[in-house]
Amino acid sequence: MTRSWWGWGHVEDAVGARERAKLVERVRAVLPDADLALHEPPDPATLPVPRSRIAPRFDHCSADPVDRLAHARGKAFRDVARNLAGQVSDVPDLVARPRTEQDVVDVLDWCGHEGIAVIPFGGGSSVVGGVEPRGLAGPVVTLDLGALDRVLEVDPVSRAARIQAGVFGPHLEQQLKPHGLTLRHFPQSFEFSTLGGWLATRAGGHFATLYTHIDDLTESLRVVTPAGVSESRRLPGSGAGPSPDRMFLGSEGTLGVITEAWVRLQRPPGHRAKASVRFAGWPEAVAATRAVAQSGLYPANCRLLDPAEAFLNAGTGTAVLVLAFESADHPVDSALQRALELCRDHGGESTVEDTSAAWRSSFLRMPYQRDAMAQHGMITETFETACTWDGFDRLHAAVTEAATDAVREVCGAGLVTCRFTHVYPDGPAPYFGVYAPGRWGSLVAQWDEIKAAVSEAIATAGSTITHHHAVGRDHRPWYDRQRPEPFALALSAAKRALDPHNVLNPGVLVG
Repeated sequence: MTRSWWGWGHVEDAVGARERAKLVERVRAVLPDADLALHEPPDPATLPVPRSRIAPRFDHCSADPVDRLAHARGKAFRDVARNLAGQVSDVPDLVARPRTEQDVVDVLDWCGHEGIAVIPFGGGSSVVGGVEPRGLAGPVVTLDLGALDRVLEVDPVSRAARIQAGVFGPHLEQQLKPHGLTLRHFPQSFEFSTLGGWLATRAGGHFATLYTHIDDLTESLRVVTPAGVSESRRLPGSGAGPSPDRMFLGSEGTLGVITEAWVRLQRPPGHRAKASVRFAGWPEAVAATRAVAQSGLYPANCRLLDPAEAFLNAGTGTAVLVLAFESADHPVDSALQRALELCRDHGGESTVEDTSAAWRSSFLRMPYQRDAMAQHGMITETFETACTWDGFDRLHAAVTEAATDAVREVCGAGLVTCRFTHVYPDGPAPYFGVYAPGRWGSLVAQWDEIKAAVSEAIATAGSTITHHHAVGRDHRPWYDRQRPEPFALALSAAKRALDPHNVLNPGVLVG
């Protein structure tokens, strides 16, 4: 399989002619005046990639222009739009592929001595500008950890494993399968992201409750910093001061390079039960979802789709709650039945149609379809947050209004949708979608204007600028407002102590 240099996933899995025709037909039905001319991606070998400003120091470094171009950006809409337009600014000078932890140490020593910025790179699936050298004036080395991809040790008694950070999701699970264990962390980017990337961005998985973030599955970390190697002790829990792991989880490569982690495992589930519930109204659907989230039933999936989202991705025009339970130990049918009772209390009706299957299929195809729509000049992108239940109605109204107004002003027309990806007893994680006709050549500027309006609404409402997509460079202005000032001082001090030459992913999280 061949990774796409300009868009999501594998070239062989990209949208084909038949699927593309259906997508275009669907868009024309909603936006008949949209200009849906097709724009093919350029040949990367023909693009004017700037010459490298530094010579390779190690034999694992590459200065190949196409290799550098493929490591220049993540996979957000604005990344795809820039690639399609052939924009090649802000490209790393070298791509380093360390084969051992000592190689990582050597690269950091070299770059620190020479003042060369280093951007750690896992699978490159960032959607917030976390892996691109945007705004960096000097030379840059991208540190691709893909060669560090082994499960080094399994502790079946404690159900944990020591795993190198560069391993991609499928290869990780493949190595655990002979032991009868699984990490069971499945973000949408699972196939194209790495354990180190999940840890560095505090990634959220597919499951809606309980162990939703990689934080919950982390037992200890090993991190290479310019100031030395940090390795925390393996423990199920500890009250010994602030957690050293918590300092590096979510640090996005600014404090050090995660090379290994001990992670908590589980047995694969053998018991499953699922259902879909329709609601006549959105408020009733939200109330039912809250009841399930606060019931202590802890479904593996509790994904609420508003009518527009349900129509686009599951073929139904009412709000739909997709429920699923699973266990490796015991039957879960009674838990599902109790959840359905709670939904009926709010007017929900369970359906015989397998909406969950339709949703899952659409969920996995979304990034590929987004890329196809970008080729036709469509702005198709998402933004996510989290809030408390008592503040959700205000947040939903404010964000929907801000997004709708911005889409109307920037694009003339469009659609704004909402779904819940995760739910907690004290609040949901709303995930909004924008579908609007863009102008070829102006897609990035249009999206940036919409994104800024929405981000401002989220920040003003007191919600988080990101629930599971990290900060990167895109969210930085609003992250600076969200974090407490004393914490900002402490984070800056940690950055100076661990990275005295300020070479690790400069501009992300701290100045």
